[in-house]
Amino acid sequence: MKGRYLHLGQWVMVPADTILGIFDLDNTTWSFRTRQFLEQAEEAGEVVMVGEDLPRSFVLCQQGAQRQRVYLSQLNTTTLRRRAEQDRFE
Repeated sequence: MKGRYLHLGQWVMVPADTILGIFDLDNTTWSFRTRQFLEQAEEAGEVVMVGEDLPRSFVLCQQGAQRQRVYLSQLNTTTLRRRAEQDRFE
């Protein structure tokens, strides 16, 4: 999958091989650990808002050996996963 990108909305694209997971915000934020993780990522400056609409999902990406980036996207997880799967088989 080297060289492929996933479009997260607006003008934001990430290398597909850096994606660790795609998560639904409604389902995952019930967990204290997830909320804590997102708060810590926000404080560390690792969160990127994709667009101005209310986010529906977040995409966790590995940026180098020790860094991570969390993208908050207005697109739902089904759309993002479908895009990722389509790219994989083209």
